[in-house]
Amino acid sequence: MTWLDWVFYFFSGVVGIQVIYYLFFFKLLPSGKDKRRQIDASPNLPVSVIVCAKNEAENLKSFLPSILNQEYPKFQVILINDASRDDTLEIMEAFQEQFSNVKIVNVRNNETFWANKKYALTLGIKAAEYEHLLFTDADCKPVSKHWISEMSKQFSESKSIVLGYGSYAKIKKSFLNKLIRFETLLTAVQYFSYASWGNPYMGVGRNLAYTKTEFFKANGFINHIKVRSGDDDLFINEVANGKNTTICTSEESFTVSQPKNSFKAWIHQKRRHISTAKLYKSKHKFLLGLFYSTQLLFWMLSIILLIFLFQWPWVVGLISFRFLIQWIALGKASKKLMEKDLVPIIPILECFLIFFQLIIFITNLISPPKHWK
Repeated sequence: MTWLDWVFYFFSGVVGIQVIYYLFFFKLLPSGKDKRRQIDASPNLPVSVIVCAKNEAENLKSFLPSILNQEYPKFQVILINDASRDDTLEIMEAFQEQFSNVKIVNVRNNETFWANKKYALTLGIKAAEYEHLLFTDADCKPVSKHWISEMSKQFSESKSIVLGYGSYAKIKKSFLNKLIRFETLLTAVQYFSYASWGNPYMGVGRNLAYTKTEFFKANGFINHIKVRSGDDDLFINEVANGKNTTICTSEESFTVSQPKNSFKAWIHQKRRHISTAKLYKSKHKFLLGLFYSTQLLFWMLSIILLIFLFQWPWVVGLISFRFLIQWIALGKASKKLMEKDLVPIIPILECFLIFFQLIIFITNLISPPKHWK
């Protein structure tokens, strides 16, 4: 056999692995199953909403009212000022004067934990009055007035962790915006699907809930306190399992954040996010690594085989089959997560995303990111 024969057989195996992921691993639960989970839930649990802000004065002005005006009987909002240099604290104090359920935690720089969001969050969690905690960021806005209600009713006697969806705002005629939202969609499909199969591995701090008991049982962030990122995904990777974790995919539970408006800013953000993956549990690193590596190999081997026109009818057929399965899987997910406009250009977005992820991975190996902001 020639080397092209080996490339073709290897390519066929890569396509097979990708199809298995899209057909069997990447399945979002239907809304009906979400409802069945709520049978043993306690309605209207008191909730502490926690927002950690560092130099977020303008975002707090814009988005905090959507949290404070939630239709929910009993909740408080913990505002953490993480050593901001702008007017963040003053804005928080202005909201505290208007709303009796606002509590401010003012964090000053600590020599041991300088620029560490986990330290600030820990102080906020300790200050929270209620057992059930709901987290979001200062630049996030709940899409409905029922965000707290939808997320909190997923709690039950057995479920102490709730994974939500944090979307990004849509910007017309922006390829970068579509790329950011596609990466967010693909990440959400993965962590929702893995959790649905009883193998949760991460959540996003833009929309995440868990109990104080779960937090303190794990001694908080102590096992990765020196890692600048990972207050959401590393913590969930450590404490979540098939018994204590559930998901919330109802549209009214979503949050929407402001996306980065330049490739440089987005890459800087993703460098922090991706840097934590190496600390995941081995089984999660293997499954996630296998998916990404077969994505990369699919594109590389496709190009090689098409350049040489080797077995091109079979190659084109396998490429088309893989794209069809991908469109079906991500098409269903994009409809559920309100990202339908991405579906027609999924192959283009995937190609660019793989390229940027490879660049970010290599850059992080050379120069690891240091601060959360």
